Amino acid sequence: MYDHEHAAGDGLNTVLGGIARTLQAEPDVESTLVAIVKAAVDHVPGTEHAGISLVEPGHRIRTVAPTSEVVSTIDELQYRTRQGPCLDAITEHLIFRTGDLTAEQRWPAFTPAAAETGIRSMLSYRLFVSEHTLGALNLYARARDAFSDQADDDGRLFAAHAAIALVGAQTEARLHLAVENRDTIGMAKGILMHRHDIDDTQAFRLLFESSQTANMKLQLVAEWVIQHRREL
Repeated sequence: MYDHEHAAGDGLNTVLGGIARTLQAEPDVESTLVAIVKAAVDHVPGTEHAGISLVEPGHRIRTVAPTSEVVSTIDELQYRTRQGPCLDAITEHLIFRTGDLTAEQRWPAFTPAAAETGIRSMLSYRLFVSEHTLGALNLYARARDAFSDQADDDGRLFAAHAAIALVGAQTEARLHLAVENRDTIGMAKGILMHRHDIDDTQAFRLLFESSQTANMKLQLVAEWVIQHRREL
């Protein structure tokens, strides 16, 4: 007997496997974010638009990689009113779905203005790895009740893959930055050692003291030394 549900599950697993490989191949965080939202539109049933609400240091939230202007408009309404499904997905660690923004009662300050954009359905997933919340993946559609229970489940699996890819890209970006910072500081130390006939420790102390005196990050002081090395 042919098991349609099992076959559908195998098909989704194949799709998710392909998406995961695509995301892992992206060279940086920005490219990964763009790939995530494109894949969401392509593979989560009912989705017309997508975007990511990314949590940044200081608990600031901003929209990244929106597939259309309407995404940015609706997200800005959420941030301004401090209401909406993406914010609740981030803070309450749940999935939030609405089938008709014109009849929605949960976010009274947000929904009337959001409905004016023509969007009726929204689906928001928390993006997280372990207990670390990265943000929310937000899906939008003009149709009422665009997202079925199946879309809800499929999107949940997709969001899990997307979160892993995103945190991997963020980690790699931090590693690249650390290497770049180390190389820049090392070059600046070399310049100071040559110009002032001092050793490695003394050169680093000079950079550090300059950083403290000028109230600048050590990396910026090192960049200044490199740019003005002929003047030292």
